[in-house]
Amino acid sequence: MKKQLPLLHVFLLSALLTAVNAVFAQTWTQTSAPTSHWWSVASSADGTKLAAVTDLSIYTSTNSGATWISNNAPRLSWQSVAASADGSKLVVVAWKSGPIYTSTNSGSTWTVTSAPNNYWCSVASSADGTRLVAASTDGGDKQIYTSTNSGNTWTKTSAPQGLWNSVASSADGSKLVAAVTAGRIYTSTNSGVTWTPSAGPFSANWNSVASSADGARLVAVNSGGAVYTSANSGGTWMTSSLPPNSSWFAAASSADGTKLVVVAQKGLIYSSTNSGSTWNLNNLPPGQQWHSVASSADGSKLAVGAANTSSGAIWTSQTTPAPGLTIARSNGNLALLWIVPSTNFVLQQNSDLGTANWTNVTNTPTLNLTNLQNQISLPLPAGNVFYRLKTP
Repeated sequence: MKKQLPLLHVFLLSALLTAVNAVFAQTWTQTSAPTSHWWSVASSADGTKLAAVTDLSIYTSTNSGATWISNNAPRLSWQSVAASADGSKLVVVAWKSGPIYTSTNSGSTWTVTSAPNNYWCSVASSADGTRLVAASTDGGDKQIYTSTNSGNTWTKTSAPQGLWNSVASSADGSKLVAAVTAGRIYTSTNSGVTWTPSAGPFSANWNSVASSADGARLVAVNSGGAVYTSANSGGTWMTSSLPPNSSWFAAASSADGTKLVVVAQKGLIYSSTNSGSTWNLNNLPPGQQWHSVASSADGSKLAVGAANTSSGAIWTSQTTPAPGLTIARSNGNLALLWIVPSTNFVLQQNSDLGTANWTNVTNTPTLNLTNLQNQISLPLPAGNVFYRLKTP
């Protein structure tokens, strides 16, 4: 990619990587997580920190699932887990009149929150872990609750009572989406203060919703075999051409909403690199009833959990990312941005493409929590400058 700023001679090159159809050539590896009913899995933005919940335990990994540890949380019927972008803040909800617990140290210790005991089914978190949303379903009060202080206090929202089954959040926590079993999909643009029923799709047994970082691109799946996507925060929806007889159970999205993954209880895993316009069947492990899926911000690291009666496992996949750089003016400086990568990259610069004189940019990038992008601000250069991302 090459882009020139007006009145400046600054050029930008995309990473020098080749990743043709990488997401479709995925290979999956079973992790060392114990055999169990894995109900939910969550990932940090870079995919290195994972958290997963089973019937009575919470497990975490700090090495992309290579090894797992069981945390000292109470033995409850854990149902759903969500993570902040850095993986340090976790939130878990329990089923059968259960509580909501949070952790600020990647699961080493846990604190019960003031949320009421409920039949919690799903939870989501903003990128900084401060804004949370949780939903309850049949057996509970069938309401959606939100927190603006990492779970210290909770507020019942104005969402109608329903058999809520899934919630998702934008990176800043302002845009929410929630799905009802045998009902509609609802969206909120003000952190859950008010909710609007989506104009489409129709009422269905919705199992999962996922959101891009800005809350614009959404994906929703149901047990009737349909996968829907939206590019305008749920204003309109399009159905995807996937096997119609599959009970789709979970969905995940990259930060920009271009890479999507959906899994089915019948063992199918499908991926898309164009926001659901086309899909490809992954190389998948056999005999698993997939119940959950999580994705890194760049969509290159995936984790899926199965809820088989006797052989449920967690599997992971890693493909080579091909990150793109964005260039913009920012307060009189030059801003370089790229989605948090799942593989280490260094930003390099060169004033002459006819030479190999690439040098590392030593500025430390900052993480923009509204879009899950790394950002470096540099003084405007006086002449031609070329930039690229490269593996160390």
